[in-house]
Amino acid sequence: MQYLVTGGAGFIGSHIVDALLAKGHSVRAIDNLSTGLEPNLKAALKNPKFEFFKKDLYSEGEACIPHFKGVDVVIHMAANADVRFGTDHPRRDLEQNTIVTWQILEAMRLNGVKQIAFASTGSIYGEPEVFPTPENAPFPTQTSLYGASKLAAEGMISAYCHGFEMRSCIYRFVSCLGPRYSHGHVIDFVRQLKKHPEYLDVLGDGNQRKSYMHVMDCVNGVLLGLERATERVNVFNLGVDGSCTVRESIGWICETLGVKPELRFTGGKRGWIGDSPMIHLDVKKIEGLGHRPEHGILASVVDTVKFLIANEWMLE
Repeated sequence: MQYLVTGGAGFIGSHIVDALLAKGHSVRAIDNLSTGLEPNLKAALKNPKFEFFKKDLYSEGEACIPHFKGVDVVIHMAANADVRFGTDHPRRDLEQNTIVTWQILEAMRLNGVKQIAFASTGSIYGEPEVFPTPENAPFPTQTSLYGASKLAAEGMISAYCHGFEMRSCIYRFVSCLGPRYSHGHVIDFVRQLKKHPEYLDVLGDGNQRKSYMHVMDCVNGVLLGLERATERVNVFNLGVDGSCTVRESIGWICETLGVKPELRFTGGKRGWIGDSPMIHLDVKKIEGLGHRPEHGILASVVDTVKFLIANEWMLE
């Protein structure tokens, strides 16, 4: 089959590229390399079944349309994933998440592509009242521009699926960790501790409870859903059945680095506007298809720290 992966040089996207090539598929990737890294595609670029196009899906959307010709499945991973600074750049989430998704759907329509997998987010639930939070939770109040832009993109995908006989798998991710990880609290903490191991600045009070998933479990879930889901529009939470506090993750990071810093908290229940104090998704639906994560949260955090230690250039 011919796949097209947007954001294919990114943290998760590059692992999806590798997994598809390992299965013998042909893969095209589009990435503007604003956050994606070409070294992530080092192995893929040696494979004759792989094509890479450095294009910006927002500003060069029309020029990207020909790359969708002959594609069987689009796996849409490209996005602005910076939740923390969303209010500093209010247009960014709209442009890079919602409008780019519409442009991809149009490129699919014009080229007769009928299947899409979409990287949504658990942030669309805002601050829910039900934990673990199921896919059919009461329609959430949005607390971040990132979550709002992703929910709008979900709606666009659903409408295109019903209007143009497409099929979709929408995945509401928790945060992913593992090799090639390039942004988020683990890299922020490791970067700080490398500079000043005697203290660590932490946003919020450290009691925020989060759920994390290893990137390889994420990739396996995405591909499993595409293979086994049967509805026109399929929505899955994708994560692990559990959570940890930020304080607990700090303990695992510090133990792996061999440091005992003073923890300096900014206070409050949230680290930033839109930061949910509690994330724990109900993953029974994707488990019903046979998905079984192989990594727990602790193992995912430790694996990420070890990767960053071995690749200190990522901290620069």
